[in-house]
Amino acid sequence: MPPRIILTVTNDLVYDQRMQRICGSLSRVGYEVWLVGRLRPDSAPLSPTTWRQVRLRCFFERGKLFYLEYNLRLLFFLLFHRFDAVSAVDLDTLLPGFIAARCKGKACIYDAHEYFTEVPEVVRRPAVKRAWELLAQLLIPRVDAAYTVGEGLARLLSERYGIPFAVVRNVPERGRGGEGERESRIILYQGALNEGRGLEQAIEAMQQLPDVQLWLAGEGDLSESLRGLSRRLGLDEQVRFLGYIRPGDLKKLTSQAAIGLNLLENKGLSYYYSLANKAFDYIQAGIPSIHMNFPEYRALNDQFDVFLLLDTLTPEAIAIAIQRLLDDSAVYQQLHHHCLIAREVLNWEIEETRLIELYQDVLSIDG
Repeated sequence: MPPRIILTVTNDLVYDQRMQRICGSLSRVGYEVWLVGRLRPDSAPLSPTTWRQVRLRCFFERGKLFYLEYNLRLLFFLLFHRFDAVSAVDLDTLLPGFIAARCKGKACIYDAHEYFTEVPEVVRRPAVKRAWELLAQLLIPRVDAAYTVGEGLARLLSERYGIPFAVVRNVPERGRGGEGERESRIILYQGALNEGRGLEQAIEAMQQLPDVQLWLAGEGDLSESLRGLSRRLGLDEQVRFLGYIRPGDLKKLTSQAAIGLNLLENKGLSYYYSLANKAFDYIQAGIPSIHMNFPEYRALNDQFDVFLLLDTLTPEAIAIAIQRLLDDSAVYQQLHHHCLIAREVLNWEIEETRLIELYQDVLSIDG
């Protein structure tokens, strides 16, 4: 019987590209993989996979009661199902994973997609931040292995919690195509419509770019307020809200765009040291993209020269950067060409070897 790994998240499973890649890789090398998430009232049907997908139904949809309920449901699920290792994705699933693993004498792995106590939604609420940080200080130093998405976050987390964090970057599978000329004037943002993503500024920038379209692929806490902002500015024809897009369709959509956006605000260490999957998605599609001049993007750009970096997050700065890429074909083609080179290195086919080695090491020790 192959070792069973249960990976746990608090989100819906349909749109999580990172977890689909991780589960696919672990499944391909012979592990029995289960991915556990949540079932929401509007959840789309799951696509068939080579791993098992489980969604837990909750009465509460958000806030403290949701986290309490989901953690209890997840704990009972883990206690009543066999596993050889549980991988808790982010701090909000670590407590039930840690308890169940210790009860059964099995391995507990921590997969930090972000610096959880340093995301904007937590940073601006001191009491909430203290509670999560207390949990982190109690549990993270005691897990059997930990990994995160970038060198900067790995260094910070290792220093904070006193254990080594491996790095498994959130890169997509190797891209194809995208080598030809682009006539598109579509600017694409893919990801959650949440606080601190520079989305208000990006929408306002469209007032200065009348012949450009902004496509927002995703939903989030700011979905309604951003739609209201677009209406108030009279930008309904320029700003398109595409909603949730399945990973396969998102890849096709990205290839239609001319420029990608990833405009994080410096509202906590998690964003400042982030290395978002969308940055790599844009590279794989061969499209230049605009990012903030934060350490991880700067380091990647020093190596591959695939981004245009902003020092200030204002509608004016965004509009100038977009206009430059659309007007200066030499700059655009240079970045585009470098994307095609970089994607030969920055792809999941290479990156997954780090992931597989980490799980093999943990399970061999545990066994």
